[in-house]
Amino acid sequence: MPIDTGLLGILVGSHEESGLDFSLLLQGKSYQLARVSIADSPTPVTRPTVRGGVYFSAKSEYRIRGTVDDLAIVPLLSKTMLGPSTEFGDIQIRTELPYRGKALGLRLHANLTSSVQGPSGIELHMVLVGLEPA
Repeated sequence: MPIDTGLLGILVGSHEESGLDFSLLLQGKSYQLARVSIADSPTPVTRPTVRGGVYFSAKSEYRIRGTVDDLAIVPLLSKTMLGPSTEFGDIQIRTELPYRGKALGLRLHANLTSSVQGPSGIELHMVLVGLEPA
């Protein structure tokens, strides 16, 4: 799924300026995604390539980090994590941003690359793989 870089720029700018609300959708359930950051990050490849025969990696990618305070999500994450398994699920994140005087709904598609569980929540590290109007 392609990423519209113009729309992505508006999303990142709006989030940095006023903070947006994000919801993570997983297996039919919605979870509030808090403390979200979206940043362009270099990857360890020297040219665009298919990594492990499973997924595509460019020289840089947008990474999303956020925290879910509901630990009920933990068992649902096992089928979404990138790793030794070639079967991983798409995580959808929804938000709305002000655009030309209206609220524009966006759906972000991400792959989970790692997570860090604490006593009251779980921090998710994801790679943005798609962006579309919702």
